[in-house]
Amino acid sequence: MGEEKKKLIVGTRGSALALVQADMVEKLLGDAFPEMEIVRNVIVTTGDRRTDVPLSEVAKTEDVLDKGVFTKELEIALEAGEVDLAVHSLKDVPTVLPEGFEIVSVLERAPVNDVLISKAKGGLDGLRQGATVATSSVRRQKMLQWLRPDIKLVDIRGNVPTRLRKLAESNEVDAIILAEAGLVRLGYDALGEIQTEAGNVYGERIDPEKFLPAAGQGCVGIEVRKGDAATISCVQKICHQPTFTRIKAEREFLRLLDGGCHTPVGVATQLFGDKILMEGIVFPEEGAGEPFQSEASGSADEPMKVAAKLFAGLTI
Repeated sequence: MGEEKKKLIVGTRGSALALVQADMVEKLLGDAFPEMEIVRNVIVTTGDRRTDVPLSEVAKTEDVLDKGVFTKELEIALEAGEVDLAVHSLKDVPTVLPEGFEIVSVLERAPVNDVLISKAKGGLDGLRQGATVATSSVRRQKMLQWLRPDIKLVDIRGNVPTRLRKLAESNEVDAIILAEAGLVRLGYDALGEIQTEAGNVYGERIDPEKFLPAAGQGCVGIEVRKGDAATISCVQKICHQPTFTRIKAEREFLRLLDGGCHTPVGVATQLFGDKILMEGIVFPEEGAGEPFQSEASGSADEPMKVAAKLFAGLTI
């Protein structure tokens, strides 16, 4: 089927990170199908347009189904045939996709860790009592409240370079939290000194044993129209299967929780030979109560079953 396709139109957001991820997909497709014409269509999404309100409020403000603030316009373009595939940061993709679309391929996963970027070295433990940390992620906010109840939390919007600059020039904010994957893909030294036009800041990984990532974090996902056999055949050729196994388990866990992109949930997966190991943490949406935690393992051939076991282990 793949050989029948003469041209592929890749849909992407226009942020610096989104364009890097589109480059990655296009290069892999170009290597796999050297005779094919690959075209890019950059699309502005609701999440890109509405930087005036906190990310968790954008869906309510714009009435976007299941908080698909970074995916809705790309899906409209897919449906209209303006693009053949959409490239996403998978952690931004709603758990249940609208009818007619599916994620059929993922690239090899980058590091899944969260990184604290601060004005002084020392990471999370080095932050002063009562420090102010900016993050738009409800999961990260809940994790920080749990680990450091003294910390004051504020919202922040903008792409990675913008957030780094905002931190460096702010008198009120002591640190921000970003995904290591995004920093690495943009060429930053995620675990060292980062230069910005407003001054230098410092990155340090937050202990991943305590700070579980979002489902799909560090993963580039490819969404297509269901039934588009020719495109599906092409993008499956560049799929990294171990990553796909892990994200199937993580997204199934979220689905069972009925959780979207802004539900305060952390989930980590690891593959050991033919086994998959999962850890999950779920925070109450309101208040600062203790989180529910669970672990599960099983056959890597049955990621959905292991996700169901992880979900069953939560006493919610």
